[in-house]
Amino acid sequence: MVDRGASALSLPDDWPAHPDPILALNHMGSFDWDLDSGLFHMDAQAYEVFDLRPDEYDGHPSSLAHRVPGAEGHRLDALVARAMKDGSENYGTYFRLRCRDGSLRWTHTQGYIRRDATGRPRRIVGIVRDATQELNDILSRQEQAAQDEARRRQTNVVQLTTAALAHARTVQDVIDVLKDTHGLTHLGAASLVMGLVEAGRIRLIAEGPEGSFVPGTDVTRIDEPYPMSEVVRTLTPRFIESPGEFAERYPILWPHLTGLDITAAAYLPLIVEARPIGAMGLLYNDRSGFSPEDRNVLIALGSSIAQSLQRAMFYEQEKDLATGLQQAMLPRAIPRVPGADVAVRYRSGSLGRDIGGDWYDVIPLPGGRVGAVIGDVQGHDTHAAAVMGQLRIVLKAYATEGHTPATVMARASVFLHELDTDRFATCLYAEADLSTGVVQVVRAGHIDPLIRRPDGTCRRVSVEGGLPLGLSAEFGRLEYPVATVELDPGHTLVLCTDGLVEQPGADLDDGMRALTALIATGPEDIRDLADRLIDVAEERGGDDDVALLLLRRLGPGAPRAGGRLQQHVALGDAEALTEARHMIRTAVRAWGARDRADEIELAADELITNALIHTEGSSVVTLRVLSGGDRRLRVDVEDSSSALPRRREAGESGVSGRGLLLVDLLADQWGVEARGGGKCVWCEFVVPEPN
Repeated sequence: MVDRGASALSLPDDWPAHPDPILALNHMGSFDWDLDSGLFHMDAQAYEVFDLRPDEYDGHPSSLAHRVPGAEGHRLDALVARAMKDGSENYGTYFRLRCRDGSLRWTHTQGYIRRDATGRPRRIVGIVRDATQELNDILSRQEQAAQDEARRRQTNVVQLTTAALAHARTVQDVIDVLKDTHGLTHLGAASLVMGLVEAGRIRLIAEGPEGSFVPGTDVTRIDEPYPMSEVVRTLTPRFIESPGEFAERYPILWPHLTGLDITAAAYLPLIVEARPIGAMGLLYNDRSGFSPEDRNVLIALGSSIAQSLQRAMFYEQEKDLATGLQQAMLPRAIPRVPGADVAVRYRSGSLGRDIGGDWYDVIPLPGGRVGAVIGDVQGHDTHAAAVMGQLRIVLKAYATEGHTPATVMARASVFLHELDTDRFATCLYAEADLSTGVVQVVRAGHIDPLIRRPDGTCRRVSVEGGLPLGLSAEFGRLEYPVATVELDPGHTLVLCTDGLVEQPGADLDDGMRALTALIATGPEDIRDLADRLIDVAEERGGDDDVALLLLRRLGPGAPRAGGRLQQHVALGDAEALTEARHMIRTAVRAWGARDRADEIELAADELITNALIHTEGSSVVTLRVLSGGDRRLRVDVEDSSSALPRRREAGESGVSGRGLLLVDLLADQWGVEARGGGKCVWCEFVVPEPN
């Protein structure tokens, strides 16, 4: 029976192995340097490392000098001397050897310093080995790492540039991104040129740096011998890797570029959906060629730029179309208004074709009056603009027909509701009598107006409003309260849409306060003030449109016309009755009839009261100044009843029947006129011309 345990434990006779075979297996040679005698012993493998035969070496280190270049020998001697001096136990380094055939190869040595009891170095034992392959591997890895880093940087530039281009809306935005210090300049380009294809030609849209423009290249034909023309023609990029190649390929262009020290260039077609929309050129003064990786990065960059340019071109086309549509819907010109100075402004939102329904209008009315309109149709699209255009026209028509401000607003709401649309609109209509300064304001869900005084102070005018146009008709709430505001000479009425007020995350009241402060500190000139307000909106940006209307009442020296004011008074509406009385009182004094103010106010009040009591319906009060012969102030009270009033004596204990008697006593003339389905009771007072 075999003793398995004894067999397993038996060892070879040459165990443990001598180190020399182990070193030889790893292509290492050993040496033993006796520092006392100066002898430097090497084994057979060390001879191979030094490319020596035994008969070529006498055992002294100096015999190796012809194998170690001088600079390398000095470095080795200094390294060993420093290790012996500073008490080191070992050292190691790479150095170059000159082989028998004269070639150089890298070698590595490592030595162990043996010292005596006093610390004096006595011997150095160590190894030498051929390190050529090792260093080649290291250098290859370093070179690969450097190439990887270069590709990473280039990829990062492409990614950063692509990310920046994502925010570019216009063609100029794209150009600015490419010229930015964080753009293509990271690729080392010294100059950039870019052109767009237009009607068989290439129009230059960017060139830099300053002074690099080549005369005659602002517009070139696609069939001309220029690099951008060639890449557009062939849809293939061109990489020029030397000045000589540039001069040979493009002899017409090259003489103009010699001052830029161009050494290489890359011209890329800008292609979208297999169609060239332009070309781009990158010119370098520190490059001598393009690796495959470089070319792939630049081609990818060109594709990204082409997509951004296409988006920018579409954006600009849509913006132009939208702006044109919006401008076509707004009044082409603002009429001249005697007695007032008017300024209007409009700023479109920042979204391409997503225009808004903001509008303004100025409506000359008979009797020296003027209507001022500001409004905003819901939504930001061409449909909103189309609805706005229709609404603006009908609102102007209703105002021109002579309807009261409340009726104008109610009828406009019904019109919008009957349109085949789901849109509503906010609106503010102000009807101003420029001879008296009395302004009647109606608000349909819109923001309040503001008034700026000649001293610069500005205040918000709180106006009770109704529902937005369209909604008030849908819910059967067509009542629009009328507020009366006095606009003295030099005062400015400011109407605007919410795009000038609202800011993301901010309260509307805060926005109104900010706007009030801005108007108060703005320029005195009405047009400069309008420009300043729009400039602020432009600086702030935002996607909403802004419409702005400023109306300033001129001073006494301005042309004056006959006055005309109207007020709608509904049955049971005490506030409307109060507003009508206030309107009459203000107008009478402004029209120079202060001496007869009490008489006129009392007579008008009696006519209004009679209409409300005896007709059980609403009435419309109109004040006018009549010229020709004696100057007269006329009060009309219209109602929907065809029953004519009768003047009768009141009994001793009666409280009614005295109204028309008072009117007869107070007025110079009075009468009744049939008006279709209703009537008009009127009275007139002779008033002197104002001084």
